[in-house]
Parts: sequence; C-alpha cells; structure tokens
Amino acid sequence: MMSNRKKGRRVIGVLILFLLIAGLTAVATYLLMMRAVRVEFGQPSKNLSTVQRMVIPAELFIHRRALTEPTSLFGEEQSFAISEGESVAMICIRLEGAGLIPDAELLRMYLLYTGLDRELKAGQFSLGPQTSPVEIVTSLLDATPKDAIITILPGWRIEEVAANVAGSGLTIPAEAFIEAAYHPPQGYFALVSLTDLTSLEGFLFPGTYSLPRESSLDVLLVMTLSEFNTQVDPTLVEGFARQGLTLTDAVKLASIVEREAVLDEEKPLIASVFFNRLEIGMRLETDPTVQYALGFDEATKSWWKSPLSLNDLTINSPFNTYLYDALPPTPICNPDLESLRAVAFPANTPYYYFRAACDESGRHNFAVTFEEHLNNSCD
Repeated sequence: MMSNRKKGRRVIGVLILFLLIAGLTAVATYLLMMRAVRVEFGQPSKNLSTVQRMVIPAELFIHRRALTEPTSLFGEEQSFAISEGESVAMICIRLEGAGLIPDAELLRMYLLYTGLDRELKAGQFSLGPQTSPVEIVTSLLDATPKDAIITILPGWRIEEVAANVAGSGLTIPAEAFIEAAYHPPQGYFALVSLTDLTSLEGFLFPGTYSLPRESSLDVLLVMTLSEFNTQVDPTLVEGFARQGLTLTDAVKLASIVEREAVLDEEKPLIASVFFNRLEIGMRLETDPTVQYALGFDEATKSWWKSPLSLNDLTINSPFNTYLYDALPPTPICNPDLESLRAVAFPANTPYYYFRAACDESGRHNFAVTFEEHLNNSCD
C-alpha cells in the first residue's frame, strides 16, 4: 500500500499543478482582456498608477458595452456647460444626473485610462443620450459651438456689421459681406418689398441671430432682411405714409434719428425736429450724415469721427446734409425698432434745433429759434 506520505505529496503536486494552470489561465485571460481594452479604447495613459493599470482595464472590459452604446434611444439634446477648473468627477456626476450617461464612475475611469481627463474643455455643449458615453467625451474635447452668434447693434453701418460677422465663427470674410451688402442681387429687395434700393444699408435689422457655423452669406442676409420685414409691420408702414414718406425714405430718416439719439424716449422729439425742417425746406444739417460721408477715421479708429471739424462739414458728398437738401441718398446706418417708430409716430413740437445737454446725461436741449439754440451751448 502507498504510504500516507506519498499520497500527501501526490495531492500537493496535483494542487500545485492546478494552481499553476489556473494562474497561467488567469494571466492569459488578463492579457487577452488587456489587449481587447487597448483595441477598443487605445493605449493606457502614462499617468496611471500601477494599481490603476491593473484595475481600470478590467472594469472597462467588463462594462465596455455601457461605454460604447447609447444611453437611451429617446430624449432630446440638451445644453451642458463645463466651467473653467471644474473637476472631472463632478462633470461625470452631472452627466449622469442629466441622463446623458449611465455610470459616472465608469466614465471617470475611462477618462483616467485614456488620459482624456486632462483634455476636457470648458464651454457650452449640446449633448444627447442617443450618443454613447465615448462619443459624448469626444464632443467635450471640442468647445467650438455648433452655432455662430451674430449681433447687429443699432446704429452700426455695413462695415461694422461685417467686422462682427467675420469674427463670429462663420466662414464669411468681412470683404464678402461688404460687397454683397453694398451691391446686393435684386432678389434680396423682394424680401423687404422694395425696388428702389441700391444697398442693404438700413435694412440689416439690429438684433442677435443664431445660425449654424457652416451657413452661407446668403442665409445670413436673408435672415436679417426677413426680420426687418417682420418687425416693420403694416402699422408702421401706414405711419410712414401719413408722414408723407416712402418706406425707403422713412428708413433714411430713422437711421439719422438712431445716430443722433442717446435715449429712446427722445427719439420722437428728434424726429419731430427733422420733420419740421423738411416741411419748411430747411436742410437737415446733421453731423451723422457727414460722419458717414467721411468714412473710417484713422486717427480715432472709428467709422464715426467725433468731434467734426469745420472743414469736415464742407466735404462734397450727397450725404453731407449741411450742403445738400433733403434726405441722404441711402440710410446711414441700421436703425432699431424704436427709431423706426419715432419716424412713424413723431412728437408734435415747434422745435427746429437740438443739442446735447451739458450734464453728460445723454439728453438734449430743444429750441424753436437759432438764438435759443445758441443759448443752449455749454460754452
């Protein structure tokens, strides 16, 4: 009979062999798992600790489908903002809370594994649960917004609008915008029901516009002109007609009011001054038309030179209302709705003159006679 000692050695040998085989199998399985993770998610970051190099790939392998499949086939895109300096852990928690990912800790481990935890950008993003967590991370690496925001301020002329467009993220050079705005195809005029225009000055309605960054110049111009057509409703057009103005002439006068007024509440008063002058055949004699004629002033780096010199007032231009009667050939800027309303519904006043008050409030002092006007001087 085999001795108990020999039997014990044999059992131990079998156990060691079993453990060896199991260990080799585990190592082989782990190596295969590591290879699968690297194929799926790339090489591990050099910033991982030894423990992280062992633990994180196993977690990613086990839960890889949760990272590569959409969180939900339903739900709409939503805005998601990342603040400057916000921690990766908090970003992941908020993503889970918004229903955009299924597991905040799993996504955090993915970011650590790939090293993308150091690449997330602060900014505003549009994310949806129909994309996988891995795809969401890709979106968070690019803070460039999908839409460009165009702002047209009241009182801007075409060149100022063009500069804003060129810096908005749209691939529209300022030169191309200026050329199209000053020499537009006739089809644009149909959008504002006019046929007597030579440029779009005055009809690029002020406001903020959002449109895809790949949008063309044509799309932008149609958007601004359509907004003008929407805002200038039949009530305004009837108001212009009662003042004896065509739509084009009304926009010309509104553009002057826009540049002269600081406070909206004074716009009807300023409009009344110009109507009173036109009624008696008096020249408008308004500085903004001269500023428009002068164009860009290198000394002040502005399209609206101020103050004007006596020599500036002699510039030979049809826009110079100190030399030429009636309204200028075109609007001189893009007026807002309040300026247009002031022209449609001006105040009823006896005033022929106005000048800035001396208290820097933005208000004006109005006068009936030139003598009163001189007395309103700040000198």
